[in-house]
Amino acid sequence: MRAHEAGALHGEIGSRGPAWLHPPVDVNALVPSLWPRTVTRAVDGALAVGGLGVREIAAEFGTPVYVLDEDDLRSRCRDFRAAFPDADVYYAGKAFLCRAVVRMIAEEGMFLDVCTGGELATALSAGMPAERIGFHGNNKSVAELTRALDAGVGRIVLDSFTEIDRLTALARERGVRPGVLIRVTVGVEAHTHEFIATAHEDQKFGFSLAGGAAAAAAFKVIDEGVLDLLGLHSHIGSQIFDASGFEVSARRVIALQAQIRDARGVELPELDLGGGFGIAYTTQDDPAAPQDLAKRLRKIVDGECAAERLAVPRLSIEPGRAIVGPAVFTLYEVGTVKNVDGIRTYVSVDGGMSDNIRTALYDASYSATLASRASAAEPLLARVVGKHCESGDIVVKDEFLPADVQAGDLVAVPGTGAYCRSMASNYNHVPRPAVVAVCDGQARLIVRRETEEDLLALDVG
Repeated sequence: MRAHEAGALHGEIGSRGPAWLHPPVDVNALVPSLWPRTVTRAVDGALAVGGLGVREIAAEFGTPVYVLDEDDLRSRCRDFRAAFPDADVYYAGKAFLCRAVVRMIAEEGMFLDVCTGGELATALSAGMPAERIGFHGNNKSVAELTRALDAGVGRIVLDSFTEIDRLTALARERGVRPGVLIRVTVGVEAHTHEFIATAHEDQKFGFSLAGGAAAAAAFKVIDEGVLDLLGLHSHIGSQIFDASGFEVSARRVIALQAQIRDARGVELPELDLGGGFGIAYTTQDDPAAPQDLAKRLRKIVDGECAAERLAVPRLSIEPGRAIVGPAVFTLYEVGTVKNVDGIRTYVSVDGGMSDNIRTALYDASYSATLASRASAAEPLLARVVGKHCESGDIVVKDEFLPADVQAGDLVAVPGTGAYCRSMASNYNHVPRPAVVAVCDGQARLIVRRETEEDLLALDVG
């Protein structure tokens, strides 16, 4: 049985004694990477973020609520930009996107990757310069491509021959020459969940390298001369800790760059190695620092380009989870605590799979802590579950919480910035939670809580 400590934060028992007997501490000094960087625990046991207590956040905004540490998010943007000073760092908007986050990452000098018309609309409405936007997606509609062209997005990542024809026709009509990349399926089996591994052959994304489709796509774009082929793109999956997959991907894509040069006399100026960099959800996760990732990726790119006698292309990467994931935690209120015949204790909170589907969908692991008070009770191995009418409605599979956890307590789950709000649903007609950004002791609402009136407004029957 695995026991996380979401920060030596619960019934923290150790050589120093219970943590609530000591002054406020930096949570990350106890358990690196699990919590946003400004999170502390006060002497009364309550968590604070950005200098603001979680009890105050819950009182003002209600629960469940996603709490974003703005300083943490901005710091992570800066970390990636510093690690990749000669590359373009695209924030992968699918992890979590709203206008406030668009403005934050734009102010930090980031680029933005979108993959639907809705994400593009959000980016443009927040003032993101179109030339700093990249547009992904395996089935972009005519309407979406038209909007991208009319807005002047910086690059469009091509995913199929149909899309090449579609975009070529639209570009001809408008007399424009958009920058494009070819998404290459490199045949790398990333060590991650099968549903988020995206570079093996049997999946919907990109052009196969092994089958020759990627080369054929590049030749088609070059020969037709309507689209401006900037480079190649590879994305091998998500929540990846082993950099070897990125190295194999880079080697294979650079070999294709050389093949294109030899066949068409064109050296492509850009290379995008995608994202998918893992984060820590529990104490057993050990993500690489951006500087370490940059060092390894740059070494393999420089070496392979030298071997192929290619000029080193301008790199780009697409971190999403690695920036927003650790910057957010979800705050819940406990509703019931149920011990089932000594088999298991269920701690039910006021959210669940509608605000975090990842545990049910990917068998994802999370941590949790009692966030609103101190407790001297012995630790109890519990399962944190939601309020939905599903036995699979699990937030945290196994976690030690104080044995006196009770209705009205606040429980915090870290690492929920990526894919939780963006994949949230209204299952059982539960309104989706608010998102609150905290900085310098002040909280501001950046995505309001849905209401029952919002749900009924769509029901026109």
